[in-house]
Amino acid sequence: MPSSSLYIISKEPQAGSLFIAIGLMEILKRSYKRVAIFKPVVLEEIDEDVKTILNIFNLDQSLEDGCGITLKKAEELLAYGEKAKLYEDLITSFESLCSKYDFVLCLGFSNQHFKEIIDFDLNLQIAKNFSSSIVGVISAKDKTVESIGEELLLWERGLKDEGLKPFAFFINHMKDKLSCEVNSIKPFKEIPCFPIPYEKELDKPTILDFLDVSGGEVLNIKDERKLEQTINKPLIAAMHPEHFLDHFEDGDLVIVPADRSDILLTVMAANQTKGFPSASAVVIGGQAPISKNILKLLSSNDNFNVVLIKVPLDTMQISMQALKSVARITFKHRRKVALALGHFAKYVDTELIEKSLAKSSVNILTPAMFQHRLFARASKHKVRIVLPESMDERILRAAEIVHRRNLANIILLGKKETICNNGKALGINLDGLEFINPQDKNLLEKFTQNLYELRKEKGITIEAARDRMKNWTYFATMMVEQGLADAMVAGASHSTAETVLPALQIIKTKPSIEIVSSIFFMCLDTKVLVYGDCAIVPDPNPKELAQIAVESALSAKAFGIEPIVAMLSYSSGESGKGEDVEKVREAVKIANSMRPDLLIEGPIQYDAAIDPEVGKKKMPGSRVAGRATVFIFPDLNTGNNTYKAVQRSTNAIAIGPVLQGLRKPVNDLSRGCSVEDIVSTIAITAVQAQQL
Repeated sequence: MPSSSLYIISKEPQAGSLFIAIGLMEILKRSYKRVAIFKPVVLEEIDEDVKTILNIFNLDQSLEDGCGITLKKAEELLAYGEKAKLYEDLITSFESLCSKYDFVLCLGFSNQHFKEIIDFDLNLQIAKNFSSSIVGVISAKDKTVESIGEELLLWERGLKDEGLKPFAFFINHMKDKLSCEVNSIKPFKEIPCFPIPYEKELDKPTILDFLDVSGGEVLNIKDERKLEQTINKPLIAAMHPEHFLDHFEDGDLVIVPADRSDILLTVMAANQTKGFPSASAVVIGGQAPISKNILKLLSSNDNFNVVLIKVPLDTMQISMQALKSVARITFKHRRKVALALGHFAKYVDTELIEKSLAKSSVNILTPAMFQHRLFARASKHKVRIVLPESMDERILRAAEIVHRRNLANIILLGKKETICNNGKALGINLDGLEFINPQDKNLLEKFTQNLYELRKEKGITIEAARDRMKNWTYFATMMVEQGLADAMVAGASHSTAETVLPALQIIKTKPSIEIVSSIFFMCLDTKVLVYGDCAIVPDPNPKELAQIAVESALSAKAFGIEPIVAMLSYSSGESGKGEDVEKVREAVKIANSMRPDLLIEGPIQYDAAIDPEVGKKKMPGSRVAGRATVFIFPDLNTGNNTYKAVQRSTNAIAIGPVLQGLRKPVNDLSRGCSVEDIVSTIAITAVQAQQL
């Protein structure tokens, strides 16, 4: 029987078990509706690792249910010979979770204050009592290939002696050259073994981590996300400014006494000057207060985004506190979480893991599962997506997340130095992204000529074409047309017309399609439906309606939704009469002639399309009634109102509008979009581009 639980075990502290748990939870959320996290033995009653996973994945589970018993209590039970009581309590908690959830991911404990073999044996016994498959986590840091091979052999013997079967092994912190060698010596030929290269940024502490150990007071902060920035090294600024700058590097934690206003002003100047480093934070030490005028000068400068922290210790003590800062991943470390998920997905064969996991017996697709599958699809084959609105902070934050999660290769329009400086001031790392300057004379002239050739029959002049190409949305659209990018996402700072019109003029529609339409993915509690068209075409004629139906069906299929298409009207089957019903009836005939391989029926009422019982009564023998996944509305008025009514009355998540019908993908954002909205739209656009 496939296991409905996994138990993650490491024999050493700091091996990266939480990192592996986050990566596995991402996979589990794609395959199961209800997933729980459980840590049988915790150091404190409220465990930070459990809290982190609950918050990252928004699990429908209480923090208390995710934590078993404390290590102190476990030791007491073992000391008094009450091992059976220990296991009984843990099994009771575990089985309670199993009765409410489809899958339980268990996180073993490792305490550096105890002998590794004791921790390891206790974890194995708990896993055995849970009937869980084992996920082994090994750190390769400072180890040779031979020592890693010996460690794997010890795992093999230990698990075999306990009658346990490993599910998979993860070797963290690998040196790249060791990966193939480890795979050749591993004793588990039939068990997946995933070497994962060392990622330096995951091993760096952040300002949040420093605040935890120092208890410092934040004096100014304009964006709390700056606290997630990693620290390069602590730097005591006890020298003159000119010598300080010789030692100052990007991301340093600058430690300075309160009376060194010259250093504070030097850090501010360096932060705003091209070619100079930017500090992660400035820590002001000592009991003396900082000058009110200096603090006012720093705080009122809109371009100075470095965090100021006050710690009532001397600079040497603060430096020692900084060195004690341990790199962690918590739900507050959103940038690290994004990097961790992307790093895991890059080096782990997630499809192999999915095939080995228990399959759900219920055919459901939750919003979380849809989004996780969407991200998995996007990252499978990375395409190039151009974002013309590079001066919008939301775009930059979304670009960083997309890059860290390996969802797409992002191209930002604008001068690289300017964009990167803006990103650095906001604490955003844009390394690894591509930049294209839309003011490049060669490209500008080439694109002007291209637009003129495309539109000269419509009366455009070369001067008008050149003027339009100065609009970055037109420029980005031409990049897609000319193959410099696979797709474009815009609209955070522009209207829908400003995004769609260049696409219509430059990219144009598919050969067999005359109109651009849209769909919404309606994410309900246990299913995802496709609604079209709810945003673009006001009153389609029968031919246009048929094209919308076909394109919507193909869009659904592209995103893993079986296309069962219902073309809606106020009557079902042959009973209705009237112009509106006849329009739908004619559209169904055209759609079936266009794509006889697709399952398209109508006219049909919404209740008959979605409810099996109603469908049997109103359209007996129908292959669509009661099973529809794609709903085509007869006009924009009906579609737009229906999707909003469903969204508001059922708390459904509506993702869209997603444009369809163009030869190459272009998608529009709402000007009120969030960073999360942009990331989702980029992922959708990436999947669309993959189809080409």
